Amino acid sequence: MKRSAPTTLGELKADGYRSRSVRDELRDNLIRKLEAGEELFPGIWGYDDSVIPHLSNAILSRHDFILLGLRGQAKSRILRQLVSLLDPGIPVVAGSEINDDPLAPISKYGRTMVADHGDDTPVEWLGREQRYLEKLATPDVTIADIIGDLDPIKAARGGHILSDELTIHYGMLPRANRGIFAMNELPDLSPRIQVGLFNILEEGDVQIKGYPVRLPLDLLIAFTANPEDYTARGKIITPLKDRISAEVRTHYPRTFHVAIEITAQEAWVARNGRPLEIPPFVAAVVERVAILARMDDRIDQRSGVSQRMSIAVLETVVSSAEQRAIRRNEDEVVPRIGDVYAALPAITGKMELEYEGELHGARRIAVDLITTAAGTTYGDPAEGADVSSIVDYFESGGVMQVSEDASAAACVAGFQQVPGLLELTKTLGFAPEGSSDGLKAAAGELILEGLVSGRQLSRTRGGGYRAANP
Repeated sequence: MKRSAPTTLGELKADGYRSRSVRDELRDNLIRKLEAGEELFPGIWGYDDSVIPHLSNAILSRHDFILLGLRGQAKSRILRQLVSLLDPGIPVVAGSEINDDPLAPISKYGRTMVADHGDDTPVEWLGREQRYLEKLATPDVTIADIIGDLDPIKAARGGHILSDELTIHYGMLPRANRGIFAMNELPDLSPRIQVGLFNILEEGDVQIKGYPVRLPLDLLIAFTANPEDYTARGKIITPLKDRISAEVRTHYPRTFHVAIEITAQEAWVARNGRPLEIPPFVAAVVERVAILARMDDRIDQRSGVSQRMSIAVLETVVSSAEQRAIRRNEDEVVPRIGDVYAALPAITGKMELEYEGELHGARRIAVDLITTAAGTTYGDPAEGADVSSIVDYFESGGVMQVSEDASAAACVAGFQQVPGLLELTKTLGFAPEGSSDGLKAAAGELILEGLVSGRQLSRTRGGGYRAANP
């Protein structure tokens, strides 16, 4: 039978409990995970040889740190997974607002409880999730929010003078004692509040309202920031930057494979309706849209193009295909390139444009990105493929209208009129023998888009295809 956890200070001592700092706790548990070969940050892709080793070094060194990176680089997710390096539970003095260690309380409340009750002091257990506290830095954050303030109402109700520690209303830092305090977007914190963090980072204590109250807090503090804001004068004060021991740079996926895996993991595509088949080449087009956007001079690269773009676009692509399947009473949902164009609102809303980009317009840029992404996806497998019969069909006056709302069967019937098109989908491996109409339609549309990208065909705004120079 499992023994119950100690509920008093006496039982805690008899159980042999020994206190250790949160930094030692994180370090010890990290070492245990490394020795066991456990995955340190599950679900975080592409950081195994960059961010995670640097972050591990910071924890092993018992350092506070900052994650520097553009939006959508999993900074907040990494911070929230730090709780996995904490113990499952720690004892605290029951009723303590700042998680007093029963063996070494630091608040007046905790010290008084131990002095008055001795070994009978009641003990509560704090789970690891309760020991993580996160705050988004905004210009309206005050010292009272972060550190604390004197509470006249507490003083009146308890009959205390204002300088008594029992009148303090603790802020977020003291309430995170014996845990992890994370602050997102540090540069957005006003300079005078940044000054208030000096003591806690260097000396490990806070002082409230100038009264001689010293609280030696036990904390690991982690920050996030955009690199441009972090290095810009006036955004973060130099003395605070000097006190943050480790600077860990995050980044967007460095390989196409990693980017695809992240989007597949995060996108909500497992709907509870019709069966879904996402052609690999459609997923590839979606991913390449974001990758190309990160290299486009018309888009502000200082703001970045978040991985959330790929996730949102893939979800919208699936929804567009789902809506068509419902309208046409199709048994299966199969997205195609037209659905990527239908996802333009998920692209344009996630781009910050440069001056040249503003002149072109977000929609035109997004269309260019989709066309280029489709051409790249089609290009490698199709290198050396004979498309002359397809091009000749259109140059001879043939046209093809592939409506966003057209059923897969209707698309396939239309593609049969273009010599060699459906055969090429099999030859290139996009739609092998025996594929569904949905996959054939998606593959045929990819080939047409590839020819548009190569300027061998042109595409009308309504989804029609015709000769490049009709």
